[in-house]
Amino acid sequence: MISKQLRKCLDDLAARIDLEQERINTAAWINFIEGNVEGEVFCPPLRKEAPANIEWPEINLNDAFDDPDSMLISEFKMVSDRLDYSSGQPLNVRCNYGTGILPTLFGCEMFMMDRELNTLSPAIPLHDKAKIQKLLDSGLPDMRAGLGARVFDTGELFMEVFEQYPIIAEAVELYHPDIQGPIDVGEVVWGSEIFLVFYDDPEMLRAFLQLVTDTYIAFLRKWYEIVPVPKDGYSRHWGMLIKGIPALRNDSLMNLSPELYAEFVRPMDQQIFDEFGGGIIHFCGRGDHFIEPMSEMRGLNGIAMSQPEYNDMEKIYCNTVDKKIPLLGLPEGAVQDALSQNRPLRGMVVSDRWCH
Repeated sequence: MISKQLRKCLDDLAARIDLEQERINTAAWINFIEGNVEGEVFCPPLRKEAPANIEWPEINLNDAFDDPDSMLISEFKMVSDRLDYSSGQPLNVRCNYGTGILPTLFGCEMFMMDRELNTLSPAIPLHDKAKIQKLLDSGLPDMRAGLGARVFDTGELFMEVFEQYPIIAEAVELYHPDIQGPIDVGEVVWGSEIFLVFYDDPEMLRAFLQLVTDTYIAFLRKWYEIVPVPKDGYSRHWGMLIKGIPALRNDSLMNLSPELYAEFVRPMDQQIFDEFGGGIIHFCGRGDHFIEPMSEMRGLNGIAMSQPEYNDMEKIYCNTVDKKIPLLGLPEGAVQDALSQNRPLRGMVVSDRWCH
């Protein structure tokens, strides 16, 4: 049920959307993703400014977490903000419940952050090998356990909005929730002890990561029973357009050797890409040690990395742009450094100037 306050916001948003501009923006991003940009760096076309005609409410993330109506206002406000100025980002929203979604399916509790911090809350690891074994014995968890029901119910409210506001439905995409990736979910559920298990009990680790992977796939399948699968093979995600659907988070990889990554983690990520037609991978911190085996994956359609200062960027470029794999949201300083050194970027880079 759409509340009066939410409807007021949606009416304002719908009145400001220019579908022709959105179609031009989408076409330009697809041209970039397909490797057809002339020059070294992709600069998406900017919208004309369309300032809000009302004062949108500021929603605290704790309130959005507790109330679906507030969640939608919070998410659509970010779309409104992009229309306020000359942004080149695709328009998207999500059920923004943070990184704890899949961990709560496995019984992890949430640690609610203090309200004044206004930031997403994490899940608390189990830190118990016996509990992990119990999860293995139980098999796939209930997809509506933990935060699952909240995510799906909020997704249905988003779909109600799209049904009533077709102009918003065309311009704004509801992208999949932040369900991270197998290794990141695995670390949160098990705890940092998981890094010892690579050596102490590799078979149990492999079984656990497979369970997490199967859960990821089952959860995303259920999600797309509610939300239409993007028909053209492209999806908007995190202020970017990508080819495919999943955006896997692999922040935990910085702690692993390339050999351990290729043996234990990459096969799980590959299963997800194979299931959903490819996607992108994000990682924070250092990734130059595993970027080569990562670049060999089927369906890897982009890398969204941060903190280039921790990486040998020549290794990154050799295994991304030189292989026609886009670099998405690369910090602008790294882009300028590459250009100043005449390092070819081959039209396969868009900087964080456009993606944040």
